[in-house]
Amino acid sequence: MNFEQMEYIVEVAKTGSFTKAAQNAHVTLSAISQSISLLETELGITLFTRSRGLGAIPTIEGKQIIKKANEILLKMNELKEEAQSYSNTLSGELKIATIPGPMHLLVDVVSKFKQDFPHVNIEIFEKGPKEILNDLEHSKIDIGLIVLSENLMEKFEELTFEKLLEGKMVVGVNKQSPFALEKKLTPDQLVGQTLVLYDDKQILANMKDFISRYGNVNILFTTNNTKAIQDAVKHGLAITVGLDYSFTDNFSEIVPIELELPDLKPVHYGWVLHKGKHPSQISKRFIHRLQNEF
Repeated sequence: MNFEQMEYIVEVAKTGSFTKAAQNAHVTLSAISQSISLLETELGITLFTRSRGLGAIPTIEGKQIIKKANEILLKMNELKEEAQSYSNTLSGELKIATIPGPMHLLVDVVSKFKQDFPHVNIEIFEKGPKEILNDLEHSKIDIGLIVLSENLMEKFEELTFEKLLEGKMVVGVNKQSPFALEKKLTPDQLVGQTLVLYDDKQILANMKDFISRYGNVNILFTTNNTKAIQDAVKHGLAITVGLDYSFTDNFSEIVPIELELPDLKPVHYGWVLHKGKHPSQISKRFIHRLQNEF
């Protein structure tokens, strides 16, 4: 058995087709078929059952062999990446998705990382938490950065989470607002106010709970467009509620004031990976950088 054969059987199992596997591997169908047949002869077992209607289906024995082959290939990639990481030639792609708001927290980290590893192409996307988790599942991104709650971490057992920083819930008001001089705001003070909210399940859930406990709050609109929220507050149309680290210099005309909510659980911003996807050496290096910077 050689690495090429292991790559072939893993690809056939993944695609369910010798033809598709050959196309993905950029070889002829006869080449991949012959290579796997030789491997089956060498091992003395049948790895796949071939069916015109169902394609290539791994046998019981084949499933175990393919699983081991995949583990070996992952370890080989890990070994190559590890060796590469000891030089300045670390290269490849890094795709990161973060929820809107904390983007400014990544700028310095990404800038320094790029200086140290100029051959790494970095793409950063702003997306909602649900889309980020979906992209991780389908390997469209390498690292997700979202607001982490205890419920979320318990719900998605297939994901690996790590907290980077803890945030406080704050109220964002216009500089001319009577609230602007307050150091803290209580829930009672927000009753009857008009709000614009970021379209995040956790923030909306907290606000619904808040509404039911203390009274009515008029929600003007919810959106994942932070510029729209900023404009509504700047023009005195509404106030907003969010996490303190989301209020940056871009919100210079908005004053953040700590919100006192009893029994409010800590809200964390952190990274998330998919347990079933082997992180690249680039991802590992970037996560290590995140851990040191935050």
